[in-house]
Amino acid sequence: MGCGRVGASLALNLEEHGHSVAVIDQNPDAFRRLPGDFAGNKVTGLGFDRDTLTKAGIDDAYGFAAVADGDNSNILAARVARETYGIENVVARIYDPHRAEIYQRLGIPTVATVRWTAHQVLRRLLPMGASDEFRDASGQIQLVQLDVHEAWVGRPLRSLEEASGSRVAYVTRYGDGVLPTVDTVLQENDTVHLLLKVSDSAHVERVLTRAPEVSE
Repeated sequence: MGCGRVGASLALNLEEHGHSVAVIDQNPDAFRRLPGDFAGNKVTGLGFDRDTLTKAGIDDAYGFAAVADGDNSNILAARVARETYGIENVVARIYDPHRAEIYQRLGIPTVATVRWTAHQVLRRLLPMGASDEFRDASGQIQLVQLDVHEAWVGRPLRSLEEASGSRVAYVTRYGDGVLPTVDTVLQENDTVHLLLKVSDSAHVERVLTRAPEVSE
């Protein structure tokens, strides 16, 4: 839902990956952002209206993205897709970061545009501990990017896991993603991405943003 710059780009990306796509927008002029050879279904209407959703093929949908301009319409459409039609893969674009946090806890994945942009810029200015990158649909498991204390450099990644109770999902090293093995050692300038329980996030950050204990 939403054929602005984000919606149009998303639709084209999905189509390029071989998916069948339907785009909903209440303004028919918005579809001009799509190229003439776009093969998807273009539906004029509201993304939370049942007739509109039916025309778009909601009954056969694998996923639903609400990326219109309004927070209220996006979250309403996302909830209708999940709660009425049982679509598991739902995401809503939310401009208000406080609302985004609330809906995230309700199990509706959100993208808070302003917060994401500001946070990414800030991360490049200051080391900030843990940064939430993704949460599962239940809101209980999260993927975080963590600024690990420099004293952990040279230690096996498994030692980070043992000390914090988290799992190293991957490491970004010189711009490349690296899947860790049992022998992978943390190197200087590595960016660590961890999987952990949301309830454990404060503990994990406290452990890994400090120098390890001598016994580690």
